[in-house]
Amino acid sequence: MNAFEEIAYADGDTPLTGLALHPQGGARAAVAIFPTFMNSTPAVEAKARLLAAQGYAVLIGDFYGPDAPADMQQAFAAMTRLRADPVAARQRLRGTIRLLRERHPDLPQLGIGFCLGGFAVLEMARDGQDLAAVASFHGLLETALPATTPIHPRILVCHGDADMLVPRSQVIDFWEEMDRVGADWHFHSYAGVEHGFTNPRTLDGASNPAYDASAHRQSWAALLGFFDAVLDPQG
Repeated sequence: MNAFEEIAYADGDTPLTGLALHPQGGARAAVAIFPTFMNSTPAVEAKARLLAAQGYAVLIGDFYGPDAPADMQQAFAAMTRLRADPVAARQRLRGTIRLLRERHPDLPQLGIGFCLGGFAVLEMARDGQDLAAVASFHGLLETALPATTPIHPRILVCHGDADMLVPRSQVIDFWEEMDRVGADWHFHSYAGVEHGFTNPRTLDGASNPAYDASAHRQSWAALLGFFDAVLDPQG
């Protein structure tokens, strides 16, 4: 498979760099991938390659531009700055969706995200983006701008029930928010599973103690089946 293509885009004066990958042959849909709070990582890029192998054109978005973090401490600080202004954060996220549309105007458009990226795809659903579906993996559910109008994308959330960043109170708040606006949502919760369950390795290559092979396998199968149901509802 070809290497990722770097695509320059911007949020106002902030330059950003997307990573694009096109499948061999025709693409069945285009997928915006919002990465973790560390921005794009080998684990996120591996997921992008898996989707490309399944026939999806993919675009990994950029949260931070030139200020991309080099370690977890910097990443927490960068994420905090991004989320401190919810309106500006949504503007930043829209840039990735806009670039996906520009590159693939004739394809169905989908979104997925991990950790901060899970928050991002749910924010784009709340924001009224005309995506066919979005999927969040161990994503942050809390928002400063809850949905008040109908949500167009179908929603899949894959969540570890032991995720300390997302207590059950926030899960219930999310369900109720989605119900208030009549969203079409699916929520998969894995007992005893912690945050970051899809990533087998930490950034330094050590085993990730939060990784859960069963939840990882089940959630990825759920995503592929979910996309199939969205793209081919009569299949």
